Amino acid sequence: MKDRTPDPLATRLAVTELYASIQGESTHAGRPCTFIRLARCPLRCRWCDTVYSFDPGEPTTVGAVLDEVKRCGLPLVEVTGGEPLAQRGCHILLERLCDAGYEVLIETSGAFAFRDIDPRVKVIADLKCPGSDESHRNLLADLAALRSCDELKIVVADRADFDWALQRLNDELIGLEATVLWSAVHEECSGADLADWILQTKAPGRLQVQVHKVLWPAAERGV
Repeated sequence: MKDRTPDPLATRLAVTELYASIQGESTHAGRPCTFIRLARCPLRCRWCDTVYSFDPGEPTTVGAVLDEVKRCGLPLVEVTGGEPLAQRGCHILLERLCDAGYEVLIETSGAFAFRDIDPRVKVIADLKCPGSDESHRNLLADLAALRSCDELKIVVADRADFDWALQRLNDELIGLEATVLWSAVHEECSGADLADWILQTKAPGRLQVQVHKVLWPAAERGV
């Protein structure tokens, strides 16, 4: 009798792009990294800079993705989107990447439960501010459970967003162990203003600048 156990490597995925670049954000900024951008996202953040990932993407398998990651030859891998956790196969991909010995990051919107993913994966989750038009999707209980190896990314469009996020950190997210990352919406909020607000309020965390947009300002994909 044939073994009908599904082969995890045959798990289907839809991929927008897979490439090697310099990590542009998070505490890992500046490190060479292989990016796996999974397709599709149910969110519509007003300032999204990867709207091309809303398309269906290219159908492939976990095994094929692992082969391409191996060809890139970098020890750091980030699974991003779109919203990577919108695809069922993402969990299997993360597990197999960890099994292969990679240091694995996932960047997620904070709108999908992530506490059941492989614990070896380092989570970079968004706290969606009102300026994104998606703040109602925040899973605050999941975000509050982020670990010290994880990171909470807060992108602000203005001072109202900043004050709102600071209130969340002092309320639902008080005691958060993860590193807080503050970012300004590109070409909408001044990074210098954000730096001033952080200094004025002694906000926790660190300011980050999107390194890839400094290095390759004209590139829209593959960076």
